[in-house]
Amino acid sequence: MSKVELDECATKTIIEPFRIRSVEPIRFTDMGERRQLLSDAGYNPFLLKAGDVLIDLLTDSGTGAMSADQWSGMVASDESYAGSSSYYRLEEAVHDITGFKHLIPTHQGRAAENILFTTIAGEGDVVPNNTHFDTTRAHVEHAGAEARDMIIKEGKKPSSRHPFKGNMDIEQLEQTIDEVGRERIPVIMLTVTNNSGGGQPVSMANVKAVSEIAHRHDIPLFIDACRFAENAWFIKQREEGYADKSPKEIAGELFSYADGCTMSAKKDGMANIGGFLALNSDELAKECRNLEILTEGFPTYGGMAGYDMEAVARGLYEALNEDYLRYRVRSIAYLGDQLRNAGVPIVEPTGGHAVYIDAKKMLPHIPPLQYPAWAFNNALYLLGGIRGVEIGSVMFGRQPDGSEKPANMELVRLAFPRRVYTQSHVDYLSEIIIAAYQQRDKLSGYEIVDSPEVLRHFSAELQPLD
Repeated sequence: MSKVELDECATKTIIEPFRIRSVEPIRFTDMGERRQLLSDAGYNPFLLKAGDVLIDLLTDSGTGAMSADQWSGMVASDESYAGSSSYYRLEEAVHDITGFKHLIPTHQGRAAENILFTTIAGEGDVVPNNTHFDTTRAHVEHAGAEARDMIIKEGKKPSSRHPFKGNMDIEQLEQTIDEVGRERIPVIMLTVTNNSGGGQPVSMANVKAVSEIAHRHDIPLFIDACRFAENAWFIKQREEGYADKSPKEIAGELFSYADGCTMSAKKDGMANIGGFLALNSDELAKECRNLEILTEGFPTYGGMAGYDMEAVARGLYEALNEDYLRYRVRSIAYLGDQLRNAGVPIVEPTGGHAVYIDAKKMLPHIPPLQYPAWAFNNALYLLGGIRGVEIGSVMFGRQPDGSEKPANMELVRLAFPRRVYTQSHVDYLSEIIIAAYQQRDKLSGYEIVDSPEVLRHFSAELQPLD
């Protein structure tokens, strides 16, 4: 028999690196129904019922599909109150990936933030970050401290194609330390990837530089590690010297420059609930565990059941799988390519977990304090049953003193749940976004008619302006 030699074929089609064995039905609605549903929800997509949403991109937090290995681990979990074997499996995974000495499990990332900032921050303190996300900022301010964002200038320009727009401004960080004094800075934070700034990654060089400054001034450096695996993938793809390293190796190096991390395991933990605080300091860990007992639970379960800890212990490794990361990031880029080709302004380059639409550029006729991103997000629901989230002046406009200030950017974030939607869902999504963009001149702004003082975007009620 003759030997047949074939050339390797490069394909363009995105293939999900998994098979689907269980499905969840989606309910279809018409525009008339959606108009009434949105009105009943106070024009706040957070207040819609999930069953009334066709494609739900409100968040990628806890909304993903878990693997067969995760489900099998959950069945075999240990629900002991103290000393659960499931806790020790999670501890081993966290130590293996991050290198941090102490694990403090929590029910989700914001609980880890609450424990950390309640313990270390106080009135008059300043916490630098590349960009604080909403719950991080709220916990810093709840502790009486000031949350300062120090993103590089390219990170404030949606059209800039800088490969690491999540980087912290090193010069601004140095100036802040000189201005306020080391004693008023309890911690420096780095958010990877930078969610509020378009899901943009932080380079290893920037992590090293921030670490050097922090430790020169004897200030702890903590990583907001919600999307650490996606950030590692971008470093592998874009930063010199990392192409031949695995995402796990890259993540390990990144964590080695820090003193601890907060983690929402509902993102790159690939689980529906869970989180943790991990750190090296024995003294700080003891203080945090004392608070954990008060607010979360015993230190070997915190806010998680044993089956949650099993799911996270496996999910942390699954998030670092190269086939998964390649598919994940390419799916986001695929939608970005379609929108860019149609003229829809988006944050460039596309990030790891979401596409961010630049509503400020798209809707110049709507002033920032009439919430253009909110208006476009609602238009997506009206046209196609799509739910995203505003990251703009509703989320970040209210200042600690009660005044209003426009956010740096007015973005609509479309965050993809992990391993949930297929390419046909993305094609439908692009059709609706482009249709809304083509009717953008018909959109008007909104005003807030009722809202809480903190994290108002979750429960505020609005009404459209004429």
